[in-house]
Amino acid sequence: MAKLAHSVFFSLADSSPESIERQVAACQKYLSGHDGTVFFAVGTRTPDLTREVNVTDYHVALHVVFADRAAHDRYQTHPRHLEFIAENKAFWSQVRVFDADLA
Repeated sequence: MAKLAHSVFFSLADSSPESIERQVAACQKYLSGHDGTVFFAVGTRTPDLTREVNVTDYHVALHVVFADRAAHDRYQTHPRHLEFIAENKAFWSQVRVFDADLA
């Protein structure tokens, strides 16, 4: 059974260090420790990596690897995930989600 990688890139309306740290803390509070998670990490863009291929229009990156698709699907409807969205969506100017089956 393939693991599922769920990567989310948040662009914030307010790019202040305080706003970025608030988003990181919210991800840690609401999105870590879900059943079926085999890897969780959240952090900020590395500012000095600016090659032509680097995407630089986001502030916070979330990476969660789930044991399988079922774990991902449970996470999507979990009350903590829904609370995270409700409490934080007003701070986002853009959110991009990349889901991938891992070999």
